[in-house]
Amino acid sequence: MTKRIFRLVHRDARARAAQRCYDAPEGYMVTVQEPTKRRIQEEKYHAMVGDLSRQCEYAGRKWDAEDSKRILIDEFAADMRGAGTPLHNESRIIPSQDGLRIIQLNIRSSDFYIKEAAQFIEWLYAWGADRDVVWTEPRDPA
Repeated sequence: MTKRIFRLVHRDARARAAQRCYDAPEGYMVTVQEPTKRRIQEEKYHAMVGDLSRQCEYAGRKWDAEDSKRILIDEFAADMRGAGTPLHNESRIIPSQDGLRIIQLNIRSSDFYIKEAAQFIEWLYAWGADRDVVWTEPRDPA
């Protein structure tokens, strides 16, 4: 039996998902979860991070887009924690085995739920507005 993903968006989809559960061999597993971010959201925040990395400094210097993304996600996660709405996949900092270094286990934007990706985009707009960022594409209406 191959892996299937069902988006529970109408009655027939729910029925097909339920039938698949009934037909599954003994020992198979089922996961029901919030949907993860959409490709269009990912493209949007990557473009925004690119704008921010070209126009803004952090800790006294400019960073490339990949480093900027990690920095911004960490700042976003801290703000979400502070607001009492932490991300579902929090980062962690642990000591190295020899105790000489710190290892950061990062939050992955690929794991964002749709609503977290939307919140991140809005947070990026606010972060950029505080720094007079000029966006390369106009802000989406609504």
